[in-house]
Amino acid sequence: MSMNSSDFPLVWMDLAQGPEHEHQYDFDAFEENLRRGEPFVLLTDTAPSEEHDHSPAEKKRMALWMKQHKAELRRLVLAMVLVEPNPAKRVAYKTFSVPFSKFWGYPLHIVTSREKAIEVARNLLSQSNETP
Repeated sequence: MSMNSSDFPLVWMDLAQGPEHEHQYDFDAFEENLRRGEPFVLLTDTAPSEEHDHSPAEKKRMALWMKQHKAELRRLVLAMVLVEPNPAKRVAYKTFSVPFSKFWGYPLHIVTSREKAIEVARNLLSQSNETP
């Protein structure tokens, strides 16, 4: 996963990764966005490949990181918006959205285009600005 925060509070993620990917960079980038202390939305038009599976050590590391940052994630990450043009895959991701939300602490929205993703993200951000 890599993060592009140049259009913060819209943070684009690339979830595709190679076998030699260094996950510490992912954690560092995520923490950098959390340290801003401002709400943001994650957007992606790449889904993790079906053949990628995290090792037990990676899963443990992620769970520990999640535990350490749980409050910040729930407070600052408004949602992840996934672009998926394929209707069948959108249905599958919709089913996945419930456990995703429970694990990460923020909702997963599935949309058909990058334009729709940006629209959803901007709506979420404007709603968060209206809340005291």
